[in-house]
Amino acid sequence: MRWVKNGDFYQLRLLTGEEIVSSLVDFVQKVRIKSGVIWGLGAAKEIVLGWYDLKHHIYHRRRFRGEYEICTLMGNIAWENSEPICHIHTVISNRRFATYGGHLFEGKVGATCEITILTGRKRLCRELVPDAGLKLLKL
Repeated sequence: MRWVKNGDFYQLRLLTGEEIVSSLVDFVQKVRIKSGVIWGLGAAKEIVLGWYDLKHHIYHRRRFRGEYEICTLMGNIAWENSEPICHIHTVISNRRFATYGGHLFEGKVGATCEITILTGRKRLCRELVPDAGLKLLKL
């Protein structure tokens, strides 16, 4: 990964083969980002997306093999105890221009993945909300 601090935000370029989500989590921990928003674009492969089933409180996951464009990637940064949580959703497209979207569980960078992180001043945390079965932002 290459990165630069640019005023109130960071600009990152993840390198071919890097795992997107874990690289972002490591970066957030390394530079001690308290909270923020994430957006980006690029290309990825070996992607796992999820769709949350509120009734059953489970994610349905689907693996996408091969290369895809990252049409958009967006999310936020918060913490659970001492661990940063990067909650990321993405839309990807294949060579036929068909798109798929959902919660990004994992994916490896293809040609590039360019990310911008706008940082917040307050440390945000997540807490379990039993009705949703999810750890949501505690605001």
